[in-house]
Amino acid sequence: MIRTLLILLLTALPASAETMRMAVTTSFDASGLAEVLLPEIAAETGIEVQLLVVGTGQALRLGEAGDVDAVLVHSRTAEEAFVEAGHATHRREIMYNDFVLIGPTGDPAGIAGAPDAAAALTRIAESRAPFVSRGDDSGTHKAELALWDAAGIAPEGAWYRPTGSGMGAALNTTVAMGAYILSDRATWLNFGNREGMAVLFEGDPALFNQYAYLPMNPARHPHVASGAAMAVEDWLTSEKGQALISGFTIAGERLFTANAMPAAK
Repeated sequence: MIRTLLILLLTALPASAETMRMAVTTSFDASGLAEVLLPEIAAETGIEVQLLVVGTGQALRLGEAGDVDAVLVHSRTAEEAFVEAGHATHRREIMYNDFVLIGPTGDPAGIAGAPDAAAALTRIAESRAPFVSRGDDSGTHKAELALWDAAGIAPEGAWYRPTGSGMGAALNTTVAMGAYILSDRATWLNFGNREGMAVLFEGDPALFNQYAYLPMNPARHPHVASGAAMAVEDWLTSEKGQALISGFTIAGERLFTANAMPAAK
C-alpha cells in the first residue's frame, strides 16, 4: 500500500518537487499513519517523502551509511548514541504510544493478573508458554530484550521463537501458534488477523514507546537532503502535523499521541 501511495504522490507532484528518503520502523508503517501524513506533507511542502520500511537497527545503519536523509525510530538509547557519534544533528521527539502483551484469550500463562511487565514475562517463561520474538534488532525487539533483562530472565529454549521479521509477520506467526508476543499498540489495532487473541497485559510505565525523528548530519554526509529533512521535521512538529498524529484513530482508539519536544538549539 505504501508503494502505491508513493506512485500516486509521484504522479500528483510537479516534476520539480523535492524528494527525501526517510527510514521508518515496520510498526510505524503497519499502523497506517503514513497514508495520512505523506499526502499532507507533499501538498503543503512540495516534498515527496520516500519511505524505507525496516527495523530500528537497520534504519540507523542506513542513516550511518548516508543512505537516507532522516530516520523515524523508537529506541532512545540507540538514538542518543547515534547522535553522540555524529551521524545525526539531533533527536526530536514526535509522538508516542505503548507496547502491549498479546496472547491467547484463554491466557494459559496467567499474565493478565500480573503486577507488572516483568512479572508477566516471568509467568510466560515459567509456564514455557510459546513466545514469539521479533528477533530483528528493531525498536520493539530492543524493548522486549530490556523487559526480559528487567525480569532477570535470558529467554531461551523451544518455547522462545525469534522470527527475524517485521511486526505484522510476527503477529501472524503468533496467531498461528497461539503464542504470546510484545507488540506496539498501533500495529495491533490495525491488525486484521486477531482471532482468539487479545491484549492481556498493558499499562506498565516500562511499556512506554517514544518515537523520535533524527535528521542526518550533512557534515558527515554532504549529499543528504538536509533542507528537506528539516522542512519535514518542521511540518511533523507543527500544529497541523501534531493534530493529525493525535487525531489518527482506528475503531475510535487513538494509535499515537503527539508530543513534539522543543527544537534543538
